[in-house]
Amino acid sequence: MSAPAAPAEMPNWVANAALLWRKRRILARTAVISLAVGLVVAFLLPKQYESSARIMPPANSMGGAALLAAMAGRGQTGLGALGALAGGFLGGGGNTALFIDLLRSGTVGGHLIDRFDLQRVYHKRYRVDAAKFLARRTKIVDDKKSGVITLTVTDTDPVRARDIAQGYLDELNQLVNRTNTSSARLEREFIEKRLEGVRSDLDKAQQQLSDFSSTHSTIDIKEQTRAMVDAESRLQAQLIVEQSGLDSLRQTYGDGNIRVRSSEARIGVLQGEIGRMSGSSKALPAETGGAKAAGEGDKARDSYPALRQLPRLAVPYANLYRQVQIQESLYELLTQQYEVARIQEAKDVPVVSVIDAPGVPEKKSFPPRLLLALLVTAGSVVTASALLLVQWYWVRVAADDPGKALMLQIRESWRQSWRALLHRIQPGRGSR
Repeated sequence: MSAPAAPAEMPNWVANAALLWRKRRILARTAVISLAVGLVVAFLLPKQYESSARIMPPANSMGGAALLAAMAGRGQTGLGALGALAGGFLGGGGNTALFIDLLRSGTVGGHLIDRFDLQRVYHKRYRVDAAKFLARRTKIVDDKKSGVITLTVTDTDPVRARDIAQGYLDELNQLVNRTNTSSARLEREFIEKRLEGVRSDLDKAQQQLSDFSSTHSTIDIKEQTRAMVDAESRLQAQLIVEQSGLDSLRQTYGDGNIRVRSSEARIGVLQGEIGRMSGSSKALPAETGGAKAAGEGDKARDSYPALRQLPRLAVPYANLYRQVQIQESLYELLTQQYEVARIQEAKDVPVVSVIDAPGVPEKKSFPPRLLLALLVTAGSVVTASALLLVQWYWVRVAADDPGKALMLQIRESWRQSWRALLHRIQPGRGSR
């Protein structure tokens, strides 16, 4: 190598091969040393294990389809709506891209960092660095045709790799449950509150109808009116018969006879019964005040309302009865909708379907030691060959070549800069 420079010649592969053959011992030593170093490095690198899980997104994934299903269910009535919702419990399709984004979300990553103390495991000072390192250790791919998502977690501990992969599935389930059931839960809670209000209104309407019926002895206005008209008609007929018999007895026995007095007494009783049944057309006791109504109720021992009061009782009784019927219908309708909303809420609780659960890996996935050692050896031999060729060509370049002169000038400039830097760092060292 110290021979005088010769004129530069055009390189060719024969000359290169000849040079490398002459330097074969150097290349052989380089290969042996590189193989040994590569094996040492390969065995020093920590083993890495991969744990994989294959999942299928929930069938009834997000709000649009759920909202349409709920609207369709409300359009039906009774058991038809419940059957339609229950029948479609497993229907629908998943949104694969959405669930991949959820798996990569900061919420899921943050919970996993806290759950497995990954800042300490990964030796990261900042939480964001641990999240980035976890993202690099996690690979998520999806099958475009089937929509199946494959989740792979790499870690130096096979058990921790399995646990982190399972943690992804758990956190995904919890996150989807929190986000997906909000609308269905709000709907169910609204109907539940409305149902409580209607139940209270129904109890109040029933109590008002009960108080009105107890105060005025009304059970069924129509039936009571028919019964009282029939009863008064019979009493009127009896009164006419008694009056006819009284006239006959007066003509026969006179006014002082006991039979005449007995007939007059029966006629008085019949007239009193007819008068009590007919009643008066004055205002109802309930319309003139509660205290008066109570007094009238204590005074009158009638078990039925007066016939002339029935038209007055019919209107408030019909209003109260209609209010009770309205509240009962509304309560029944809301009860059906509440059951539909509960089924819809259960239907909207998505659960990730696990096709292949993550397991503890038995074999390492990295590093491939033999391949790594061979690559280091091949790279070292190639690098050494290149350096030998460059050195040989450099020696053969003429000393007065401008390019060589420029390179020498640059090398000298680098040496001076390096000495100046060493002198600043350690005074006196740069001069040695």
